Amino acid sequence: MTHGTSKSSRTVAVEGIARVEGEGSLRVEVADGHVSEVALSIFEPPRFFEALLRGRHYAEAPDITARICGICPVAYQMSACAAMEDACGVAPDERVRRLRRLLYCGEWIQSHALHIYLLHAPDFLGVADAVRLADIDRRSVERGLRIKQAGNLVMEVIGSRSVHPVNVRLGGFYRAPSPEQVSSLREALLHARDDALATVEWVAAFEFPDVHGEYRFVSLVHPEDYPIERGRVGSSDGLDLTPSGFADLVVETHARRSTALHARIRDKGSYLTGPLARYALNHARLPLVARQAAGRAGIGPVCHNPFQSIIVRSVELVFACEEALGLIETYEPPAPPAREVPARAGIGTGATEAPRGLLVHRYEIDGTGMIRTARIIAPTSQNQLTIEEDLKRVAEASLGMSEADLTWRCEQAVRNHDPCISCAAHFLHVSVVGH
Repeated sequence: MTHGTSKSSRTVAVEGIARVEGEGSLRVEVADGHVSEVALSIFEPPRFFEALLRGRHYAEAPDITARICGICPVAYQMSACAAMEDACGVAPDERVRRLRRLLYCGEWIQSHALHIYLLHAPDFLGVADAVRLADIDRRSVERGLRIKQAGNLVMEVIGSRSVHPVNVRLGGFYRAPSPEQVSSLREALLHARDDALATVEWVAAFEFPDVHGEYRFVSLVHPEDYPIERGRVGSSDGLDLTPSGFADLVVETHARRSTALHARIRDKGSYLTGPLARYALNHARLPLVARQAAGRAGIGPVCHNPFQSIIVRSVELVFACEEALGLIETYEPPAPPAREVPARAGIGTGATEAPRGLLVHRYEIDGTGMIRTARIIAPTSQNQLTIEEDLKRVAEASLGMSEADLTWRCEQAVRNHDPCISCAAHFLHVSVVGH
């Protein structure tokens, strides 16, 4: 819907935009031919998970928080486990840690394949959704679904279910899969790795707007691993903190336009988590096959173009398949499958890398294991301000476009970061208002 005839005075409103998760609205105000204000407003009712956790037993946190998201439940389980184990002073067995990492690889494969093929690629190919994409490129969509199925298999074998796994517990797992069960994943993951390499080649051929952001990248870093389930928190401007130290620096505020909190780093401001940040801070820790794929796709060790995040996600897809294959080859069942985590009064913080970015949990528990306070810092809360900055930058560079093209470009600027507004309804309201 368009109002007015001047490109410096117009209103563009779009209802029911799909391919984002949750309910929200987007406003861009243009005055005198320039973008004067942008706002990503989230109006979905809050679900108060932190309040729900208070008074519950500490061992329940992994399964309760997993219900926050149907696409990245493992991320919530792993961050909850890490925080509770930190509070109780217990470190998991190394074989447990590696099995957790394998399960997490399954989730990365699932989530990245879903975003690349079903949510993001249609933006670059001029179609409304994956159904229409299948009409013009069925082979590619089928490839994406095969990759996602490989991730599902990993989740089923390790976690006992492909959605909301039920095998995770504090200290480890309820049961450890047999070497034969784990080895059975190898063939599907080999095919998925080949498909992931084809995915990098496929998305690298898309046309990308020439837009570059000056981001403060934040992610876990580890001297040995590309980050998933462990590490310190690093940044492109020199942070080097424990998860607890980072949580102390993150300030979350409420804006009237949103039911979600907005995160900033104290005395620094907005920042970006997720694939672009992980890649920029950990490129050297990628396996050779993933680094070579990135090089062939034309991206260097750091990528500042948010539209090319689809390439970086594809590179991470190659990594997740390669990492899972390596973990399978060296798998030894943890015995016992879980280490006991006796409750003690304390505060614990855990951080892992959800597919969309850094996920931090902090809990205070008493001596009986009852949760007294809970804090969950989700990736999208951390990225909201940066998404708005991106939106302003993209809209400013695109004001000469037609109404339809400008609206599409603004929607895409949000979808570049795969925001998980929630796991409920999938629509976004976008309006561009000119004066």
